[in-house]
Amino acid sequence: MGFSRTTARRLTSAAGLLLAAVFLYVFWPPRPPVASLRKRNPETTAMMDIRARQARRKGRPWRVSRQWVPLGQISPNLQRTVLAAEDDGFYRHGGVEWRCLKEALLYDLKRGRLARGGSTITQQLAKNLYLSPSKNPLRKVRELVLTYRLEKVLSKRRIFEVYLNVVEWGSGIFGAEAAARAYFGKPASELTLDESASLAAILPSPRRHDPRSGSRWVELRKQWVYRRMAESQRLPDLSAPSAEPEPPPPPPEEDEPETEEGEVAVESSTGPETAPASRNPAPPSPL
Repeated sequence: MGFSRTTARRLTSAAGLLLAAVFLYVFWPPRPPVASLRKRNPETTAMMDIRARQARRKGRPWRVSRQWVPLGQISPNLQRTVLAAEDDGFYRHGGVEWRCLKEALLYDLKRGRLARGGSTITQQLAKNLYLSPSKNPLRKVRELVLTYRLEKVLSKRRIFEVYLNVVEWGSGIFGAEAAARAYFGKPASELTLDESASLAAILPSPRRHDPRSGSRWVELRKQWVYRRMAESQRLPDLSAPSAEPEPPPPPPEEDEPETEEGEVAVESSTGPETAPASRNPAPPSPL
């Protein structure tokens, strides 16, 4: 039995509205506008707002620790370790590493779930500034659109500067300066290579791990960061000390223990804590 003309018109109208809604979501101009980031530092980010709402829902106190510093006041050690760990081709690609994105997609298809993102630093900045950690495919499409805008409007140096000042480095800890002072009691400009590798190591899962803990997970990630620094041919020369001799390869993927109510233990040098569980915890091994 076929559709009546009235039903067909209604279905066509509904489909048109749906497509319009998707188009508006994907291409709606972000706030603050990307162009404003040329000279103005963002006062907050979508990630900070999300964490604040999560804390309020659970009745937990919330305080943001953050202090903006120019890129020149962030240790070259930290800059190099972050680039090695997260995106060693940052200064060469146009915002997206399509090969890595393809590999991540194939990995997700093999696992039957969205586990890896294949995200560059610019993509991560787009997500932190404007979006959410959701693995929704439409969110990923909007992320790519925002990544294109960031790369088109801002210089690489400015993108990296904003990223290092807004990225999450622990519960309520955002940016390199806040992380350096919270974990090591010093400004970001004075971070050693070992401290920088520890901070870079926990970026995939900053609320689960403490860079000072010396845990097996953190140490294995640090070894992988050192190996990436030694092997990569794409890192810029930031006059940083060279890495130590090549460490052993990263460990195989392993699950992390969960506590009650879906929370996971957070390693700490001062004692155990708990933090909300992530759907896709970062394994000790890299992408």
